[in-house]
Amino acid sequence: MTYFAEHAWVGGAVARNVRIEVSDGRFTAVTPDSPAGGTRLPGLVLPGLANAHSHAFHRALRGRTHGDRGSFWTWRELMYSVAGRLDPDSYLALARAVYGEMALAGITCVGEFHYLHHGPDGTAYDDPNAMGHALIEAAREAGIRITLLDTLYLTSSVDGKPLEGVQRRFGDRGLDGWEDRVAALRPAPHALIGAAVHSVRAVPARFLTGLAGRAPLHVHLSEQRAENEQCKAVHGCTPTELLLRHGILGPGTTAVHATHLTDADVKALGGSGTNVCLCPTTERDLADGIGRGRDLADAGVTLSLGSDSQAVIDLFEEARGVELDERLATERRGHFTPAELLSAATAHGSLGWSDAGRIAVGDRADLVAVSLESVRTAGVDPAGAVFAATAADVTHVVADGRLIVDEGRHTGFDVASALREALS
Repeated sequence: MTYFAEHAWVGGAVARNVRIEVSDGRFTAVTPDSPAGGTRLPGLVLPGLANAHSHAFHRALRGRTHGDRGSFWTWRELMYSVAGRLDPDSYLALARAVYGEMALAGITCVGEFHYLHHGPDGTAYDDPNAMGHALIEAAREAGIRITLLDTLYLTSSVDGKPLEGVQRRFGDRGLDGWEDRVAALRPAPHALIGAAVHSVRAVPARFLTGLAGRAPLHVHLSEQRAENEQCKAVHGCTPTELLLRHGILGPGTTAVHATHLTDADVKALGGSGTNVCLCPTTERDLADGIGRGRDLADAGVTLSLGSDSQAVIDLFEEARGVELDERLATERRGHFTPAELLSAATAHGSLGWSDAGRIAVGDRADLVAVSLESVRTAGVDPAGAVFAATAADVTHVVADGRLIVDEGRHTGFDVASALREALS
């Protein structure tokens, strides 16, 4: 298959008149300054976008949590009520629709931070991984890749209080029980199996060392000031310091949010080569605070982006949020270049797919065409489209060489109808 793009993001910059050849789901030739030929992809063509942090079931909360001022903790109670209602069949339907929405937004790979494991009272299904298998199947039907970040979740607080209520469906019989269940999960051509530490609230420190060296390994880190305060009260250190002590930090680990960090935390994350996933639309939706994206990048951290609670599924908005939040925090402009923001939006490596995220020979053939003719992007320099485009401007998406979005419509199913049915 041969594609032609008048503008394509190649090697960290916009190239003109690019001929892109694909065979067996891989790029076999990428040639700028070529004569027109092949299937034309309009506008600006980008590598596939990577959504490094998702909780698919949170999509059911969109637009339904703003009736009272509340806090992260009151929002969490609403989230728990949704978590208590899902079973493998309804989760498959919801996740399929959510991943379809991601495909329409140009996302070709998702990291699903999965802790909705068992029945509502904590009893395992006949297939103990029924919910995880539903997510893997949902991604297949939506046409995108998934890294299932199966999450260890054992306690409800830093000081070890037991799980209660709907939290019981998140837990396993200790570290050994979790490892036995995860060992039964199998990768697929579109799916990798990773791991996650929910947080220092949910995993006792004595179990952390047993997770060191796993990759990809993700962890919620310092999302709330209360988490930091509780960790200091129990362990005498910040959550970052606790993870460092137990060997959790490193190039195979991604810290999610990392909002409330000390200078020493930033240095530890950068010095260890740990990745950080920022989720600006969720962090502002929940009033979590503004993270230290520029400081982290300067310390050597590789940044990625996630839609997290699905308040918005739009990695252009997430990328802009990284820059604009820095502006609000510092009262200065120009913290990140478009190339840096697009690098974060295409960071497949943090999900274990190191052969994706670039339009380059040998890599997975993921392409996202972004219109330069919409009311948002008309007249915009293609190199600056990250500051103008939205998910609504995505017109075509190719994932692993297969067209999954054509003229703004999913080629497999009507996503809006699937969402309405799953959320009814």
